[in-house]
Amino acid sequence: MRHVAFVAVAVLVGVLAPAPAFAAPGVNCAEPGENEIVASWARSALRATTIGTVADGTGARVAILSTGVDAGQPQLRQRVFNGVDTVDGGLANQDCTGTGTQVAGVVAGRAGGGAADHSGADNSGADGGGAAGNSGAGNSGAGGGGVSDGGGDSGAGGLAPNSRILPIRVQLDDPAGSEPDPDAIAVGLNQAVSNGADVAVVVSPVYEDDPDLEAAVAAAIDQGVVVVAAVGDLGGADEGNPTPYPAAYRDVIGVGAIDQNGRIWPDSQRGDFVDLVAPGVAVPVLQTGRGFVEVSGTGVAAGFVGAAAALLHDRKPDLSARAVGRLLAGTAAPAPSGPAFGAGVVDPYAAITGQLAPAKDRALPAVEPAPLPDTTAEKQRRTYALVGALFAGILAVAVAVAAAAMRRSRRQQWRPAMASPPPARDEPLEPGPPVMLLDERIQPAEAGRR
Repeated sequence: MRHVAFVAVAVLVGVLAPAPAFAAPGVNCAEPGENEIVASWARSALRATTIGTVADGTGARVAILSTGVDAGQPQLRQRVFNGVDTVDGGLANQDCTGTGTQVAGVVAGRAGGGAADHSGADNSGADGGGAAGNSGAGNSGAGGGGVSDGGGDSGAGGLAPNSRILPIRVQLDDPAGSEPDPDAIAVGLNQAVSNGADVAVVVSPVYEDDPDLEAAVAAAIDQGVVVVAAVGDLGGADEGNPTPYPAAYRDVIGVGAIDQNGRIWPDSQRGDFVDLVAPGVAVPVLQTGRGFVEVSGTGVAAGFVGAAAALLHDRKPDLSARAVGRLLAGTAAPAPSGPAFGAGVVDPYAAITGQLAPAKDRALPAVEPAPLPDTTAEKQRRTYALVGALFAGILAVAVAVAAAAMRRSRRQQWRPAMASPPPARDEPLEPGPPVMLLDERIQPAEAGRR
């Protein structure tokens, strides 16, 4: 890929050495934001205050693949590494456009202005003076000096304020607008892995399926990096809703945007590449340089999900990247079904306090088979019922036949009665003279012989 060569040269000439703690935006960059934002509906919806009592992202390193991150933003100071510029070479701890800084703010921004950590700790760790070299990023750790809140909640603090940001520039830092290309994102993911990132947030998608990008995604996930990607802002009726990458790749957490009422942002893209949704409309965020602005887009929504993954790394560092994705999806708050919402609204508090069920099947506990019931009485009842039904049927047939006969007899005017007695004959009081039957028969014969 065309970006690999310059990255190697950059390491050789030492451009990845630690940079100053304050890296102000250049000329013609985005204007500073407002001095105050009263409240953030997104923080309220995600229960940011409650989350802070359980986890704060300590120990998590989040790579932001975008336009760079302003290391001098007061609420990010001491929490941004030097990073890597995969577009022009060099570092990525400046952000003229502001996009990367805004997303980094919802991850690690300090509420109340962010007091600097003067512990002097260098958080390069095993990375030496490379891309993760300290750009003023102290490591509060479990026993370090820490970074305390400098005041009340500004309304634009991050969900994981003790996490650390690894900026990786994958698109031109141009306020007029720019888009990344697949090669730059692929190199950026490789750099995230080599510099110890635990989470990688791809703020802007590409719309070209690229085998090198897919391979870089798979390698990052295999190395335990949770890859979170915005699904893109081309979901409007006239924008075609093209397939976004890397959100469409396997095991990447694709994130869409919702508004204050839980409705999908009209420009948030829709499809089976959406795994979760998060606040992404009129969200107060940190602006490059200083101050606060309100932004809308799936990129800032992806930042909230990246922050949730950082919180999980704080609480459950042994979870694999795929397990983190399953846990975030399984604990998501219910949302309307459909291709725009995925599994629902990310719920960081439910994720860090929940438990992931084992992926493998568990054998059911042994149980004794229930004894067969005694059906003797039931059989007797059935027999009696059958005999009774048969008898009733025969009786009904007999009654029907008799009724038919009666109807027929009435038609023929027949009535039942006793038979009449035989006629009586007069008998003589005395018997008559005997009749000589034999003599009468013989006399004719004798007369003939004579």
